[in-house]
Amino acid sequence: MSATLQHIMLLSASTKINMEAVLDRLIDWGIDAGKNIIGAILIFIIGRFIIKQINRLVSKILRKRKLEVSVETFLKSLLSILLNLVLAFAIISKLGIETTSIAALLASAGVAVGMALSGNLSNFAGGLIFLVFKPFKVGDYIDTETADVSGTVKEIQIFHTVLATLDNKIIYVPNGVLSSSAITNYSKQNMRRAEWIIGIEYGEDVDKVKGVLEELIEADTRILKDPAPLVALKALSASSVDIVVRAWAKSEDYWSVYFDMNKKIYDTFNRKGIGFPFPQLTVHQAKD
Repeated sequence: MSATLQHIMLLSASTKINMEAVLDRLIDWGIDAGKNIIGAILIFIIGRFIIKQINRLVSKILRKRKLEVSVETFLKSLLSILLNLVLAFAIISKLGIETTSIAALLASAGVAVGMALSGNLSNFAGGLIFLVFKPFKVGDYIDTETADVSGTVKEIQIFHTVLATLDNKIIYVPNGVLSSSAITNYSKQNMRRAEWIIGIEYGEDVDKVKGVLEELIEADTRILKDPAPLVALKALSASSVDIVVRAWAKSEDYWSVYFDMNKKIYDTFNRKGIGFPFPQLTVHQAKD
């Protein structure tokens, strides 16, 4: 009987010791968890403050660049999402949760989505480049080499740029293709140089022809005086003497000046008896 009682007392003492150990562990865990929770709360408060300051700074920079409202909103939202993701990872890590597997999962998902949408991502990146750096704007007339299209920019979208051709066709050009192409912007400068190559017959008085052309240029008020126009003998071709005329005009007057001058040159040369050459072929007949 005494042995049984002694055994019970030993079990009771052992159980008491185990309970104390469990309680000690729970208390230690609670203290550590409390520290981590307090640290996570502090990280959240400080992180949110830093994110707000960064967003304000970025907003000021974007406003100074005078970006499109849609682009400014998109960039600020994207930055806010990225910063909040960084903050969330910092909080999760402080709470003692393993973030490696989460990061690996997100990375794998990002790679899969990137491969599936590689073309659209290229167009998206190109659209952002155009909207941020503005190599052209709505209303500009552009020409591209790779895309082999030209026209007036009607709209710059995130994935496509809309062009209107001279015959009023609407073309949607992927921004990825456009961003990797050499782009000629004819509207970027406020003036353009027009050039005419006029062929005259051999035997014509070159000085007389140059004088007529200079009079025509002088009479057109749309042609700028600075830079000064140029009239010069360009080449002695097989069937003609080529005179080059170069003159500057405002970009909006370029085509009207170019076409009007073509007509004036033709009418004036005919009136003054200056001949335009035709391709000639001299045939020698062999004598018997």
